Amino acid sequence: MREILPVLNGWYAAGEPFGLATVVAVDGSAPRGPGAAMAVGPDDEIVGSVSGGCVEGAVFELAREAVAAGEARLETFGYGDDDAFAVGLTCGGEITLLIRPVTPRLDPSFGAVAESVAADEPVTVAVVVDGPAPRGAALAVWPDRTSGSLGTEGLDAAVTADARGGLALGVTGVRHYGPGGRRREDSVAVFLHSFAPPPRMLVFGAIDYATAVARIGDFLGYRVTVCDARPAFATARRFPPDAEVVVEWPHRYLRGTHTDERTVICVLTHDPKFDVPLLEVALRGPAAYVGAMGSRRTHDERRARLAEAGLTDGELSRLRSPVGLDLGARTPEEVAVSVAAEIVALRWGGTGAPLTTTAGAVHPSR
Repeated sequence: MREILPVLNGWYAAGEPFGLATVVAVDGSAPRGPGAAMAVGPDDEIVGSVSGGCVEGAVFELAREAVAAGEARLETFGYGDDDAFAVGLTCGGEITLLIRPVTPRLDPSFGAVAESVAADEPVTVAVVVDGPAPRGAALAVWPDRTSGSLGTEGLDAAVTADARGGLALGVTGVRHYGPGGRRREDSVAVFLHSFAPPPRMLVFGAIDYATAVARIGDFLGYRVTVCDARPAFATARRFPPDAEVVVEWPHRYLRGTHTDERTVICVLTHDPKFDVPLLEVALRGPAAYVGAMGSRRTHDERRARLAEAGLTDGELSRLRSPVGLDLGARTPEEVAVSVAAEIVALRWGGTGAPLTTTAGAVHPSR
């Protein structure tokens, strides 16, 4: 979708209606994942792809029909052994497509969404896929505003909260609600399409604790990088398949790589020659979270060294050390859970206290 948006926005700005087919669900092997898109515009021009060629011919006709009827529709394509010549996927998987007409009247937010994506401004587009709500209705959700509606205030509120949570991690997928937004019901399916890259987790020190932290970071949706200056420790086979493993002095790598306000940094080396120059860079950068492993004695000595290096009290106050919440963790996996819990609590303003000891909404506004 990101690749074809400039063309779509040109059609939209010119008032030209177009049919937009988006992959909203995948089952089994499929050539494209959720969010892949194809559009049919003026003069039957086609941009994008939803399956790499397997079903595009059928989708072309369905997109034209959606524009002519002014209505969205849901279609599923799979592979049936009883009819191998039918339109479907040759890989044996199944994809579900939402095919909807797009015009300024039907989707007043589309132009603003396209502009935000072009400007690298994070935004999530929520579209009703199925159930007792207007199919194809769209709600655009930014970190600080919304535009459009899915039909009811309750549904808009619930989806907005989930969209912002997903936006923090760049998550795309289908969520289910009741018509009024209740999460205990699942009659309304809504596709949340996040236009934001996943945030980064930078893990320094390729020890056994780093393996567990990298795994839970990958599970939470972070793009994980593990960095260590020692080649014997920084080996790809010790970490999740999607994790990047870098052999470099930590402070040099951090100084030369991109971080932002969603980045989390976990320093697990607990060795002054690595920690101090690395934390000098980390605590002066924009990262949302900077945590460092070590005992309380190690923390006091490290903090003193950082103060000697010129860090201010404000910069030092950003350091989460000893890293993690007090869960009584012992094993690397338990420590990783405590680190992840602290990261989640910091992101959403949680207290870390047991919910049985708190009052009010379980998922309060940030």
